[in-house]
Amino acid sequence: MSLNSMTGFSRSDGRHGQYSWAWEIRTVNGRGLDIRLRLPPGYDPLEQRVREACKAQLTRGNCTIALSLQRDASDVVARLNETMFRQVAEAAEKAREIADVAPPALDGLLSLRGVIEMVEEEEGEAETEARLEAVFVSFEAALEALRQARGEEGRHLAEVIGALVSEIEMLVGQIEQAPARTPEAIANRLREQVSRLLEEASSFDEQRLHQEAVLLAAKADVEEEIARLRAHVAAARDLLDAKEPVGRRFEFLAQEFNREANTICSKSNDTEITQAGLALKAAIDRLREQVQNIE
Repeated sequence: MSLNSMTGFSRSDGRHGQYSWAWEIRTVNGRGLDIRLRLPPGYDPLEQRVREACKAQLTRGNCTIALSLQRDASDVVARLNETMFRQVAEAAEKAREIADVAPPALDGLLSLRGVIEMVEEEEGEAETEARLEAVFVSFEAALEALRQARGEEGRHLAEVIGALVSEIEMLVGQIEQAPARTPEAIANRLREQVSRLLEEASSFDEQRLHQEAVLLAAKADVEEEIARLRAHVAAARDLLDAKEPVGRRFEFLAQEFNREANTICSKSNDTEITQAGLALKAAIDRLREQVQNIE
């Protein structure tokens, strides 16, 4: 079995030079593939590559991707704002001349706000490209971890769905083998219903009576529904063994299961068949819930 779930989470940490980062990817159920990407400023060049990588690995699910980034404090350097310093020095000199005092000390001028700026050291273009590449490689690791997580969840999902398909098959067998479906039981019910019709309307002509008998017999027969349900069971097992994404096909098949179960319940005039039909509908409802998680 190679089903993949649409639910998963992964994280990948990385470091290059003075930068450290972490990718987090979360996916949940979705009708198609919806990618929501959050990148810090300066990492926009990675967006297209990230989206293309996701589309190559994922086919369905709401996918949220976030990159968090930190830069070491030791990479911050002090830089003299020369323009500001000249302005402050000129103002201090004029003030000294006016007040006729000693010239201001250098450390006093440098301590003024804005004269010394703490700035991040600039890196070269080649270093920037190397960092972006390292960040993307880290994303690929996170994406692979997500794929494995979805595969692991898919294997568990396949076991649950396989058990439900077997339960459905068992209930179909109960309906098929119900004593009320034997020709003798059907014939007895028809006799009783035809007799009741004759009692209620003694003037029934033979042609009308024949038509009513045919309708009663057709309603009592669920052979076609049983045959289709058995075909659906076989189709479900084929999908469980499929190598490609089968989520949409499984959802459609679950709807077909439900259609046949509804028909059996509507036709049933026997308590045992009705109970098995209701149990069948409950199992199919659980199946429909589970297949919504399949990629």
